[in-house]
Amino acid sequence: MRFVVKLLINAFALWLTTLIVAGVHVTAWKDGSGSALFWTYIVLALIFGIVNGVVGTVLRIVAFPLYILTLGLFSLIVNGLLLLLVEWISDHWLHFGLTVDGFWWGVLGALVLGIIGWIVGLIFRPLTQRPDPR
Repeated sequence: MRFVVKLLINAFALWLTTLIVAGVHVTAWKDGSGSALFWTYIVLALIFGIVNGVVGTVLRIVAFPLYILTLGLFSLIVNGLLLLLVEWISDHWLHFGLTVDGFWWGVLGALVLGIIGWIVGLIFRPLTQRPDPR
């Protein structure tokens, strides 16, 4: 249940990001109907979660000294690169999905995506918390 809620939160945050940031677009799977667009956002949220969990963790460990030197501002660059990686995966392997117009649009998109995901995550926090083991 928690996985599904987090996936829906990320898909919703990605949808809002495409509405707010002009350089981030989504191309729907197949015919572009409402359900195809919904499933496109779900697939993109899943890809972004996997990329962020695997590649993002490795990048954050390797770039830890840069995080310290820049007081955490390097995380904007890393998150922008992860968004560009999701674009590359969706474009080259799936032939639909995310389009980012450039590196700085990716950085801005990742920033907006992170802020929206954080705010929506706060709202739905009771659904995503682990049950009390007592």
